[in-house]
Amino acid sequence: MNLFQIKSYLKYRLNARYKKGYGLHSPFAFNLVREVFYGNEKYYAFDEINDYRKKLKQSNIKIEPIDYGAGSVAFNNRERHVSDMVGKSSIPCKYGELMFRLLQEIKPKTILELGTSIGLSSLYFSLADKRRKVYTIEGCENTAQVAKNTFEEMHCDNVNQIVGQFQDVLPELCSQLEEIDFVFFDGHHEKNATLNYFNNCLPYAVNNSVFVFDDIHWSKGMEEAWEIICSHPKVTVSMDLFQLGIVFFRQECQKQHFIVRY
Repeated sequence: MNLFQIKSYLKYRLNARYKKGYGLHSPFAFNLVREVFYGNEKYYAFDEINDYRKKLKQSNIKIEPIDYGAGSVAFNNRERHVSDMVGKSSIPCKYGELMFRLLQEIKPKTILELGTSIGLSSLYFSLADKRRKVYTIEGCENTAQVAKNTFEEMHCDNVNQIVGQFQDVLPELCSQLEEIDFVFFDGHHEKNATLNYFNNCLPYAVNNSVFVFDDIHWSKGMEEAWEIICSHPKVTVSMDLFQLGIVFFRQECQKQHFIVRY
């Protein structure tokens, strides 16, 4: 963590509430936090994904990724070990398992991921229910190839890989899908880019759609983007878990924002 992130985390810890749902008066929010966020049910897929995570940590494969990162201009990085990318650019188990449980709860038909990386987060989406279609976008061909191997080895036939920059492929993909039930925004952590991708997906959100944003406290710009998203008229319930921000569009719910200790 840099200094900004440390300050943001301390502020989060000071304001976070509702551990295991205590103090929540909204039935929807209470059930979500108690049964989904703090659910203790273990699924078979968790062990499978963790075993594959360990395998990648032992990998000797190196790639030369093109990282579009937080800025708007692509830049070439030096070689990276896939084993290092497991810890630095992949979803931690805690949050991957949370999203798996969330998918079990909301049962989306269509899942969209912006930022495949080496494919670990996609595994949680795919294995939650292989009858669901998962669309995942990655800008770097070399990184996408590692993810492709991941999906083949884990028999994730319901994952549809798309290689290209988000701004180039997202609008057309959204129009093809018509409705988007679940989106994980995990790439290009910059204010304007995040807002653009949110606005691209927003017209295709339905009442039960869920949008999840990674690294909402990564920078001042990301925090500003998160605040704008939470205040959007179509967003009714928003939850800050520090690492993740989750928004809901349920019109039957009053507009509320929760900072949840997790």
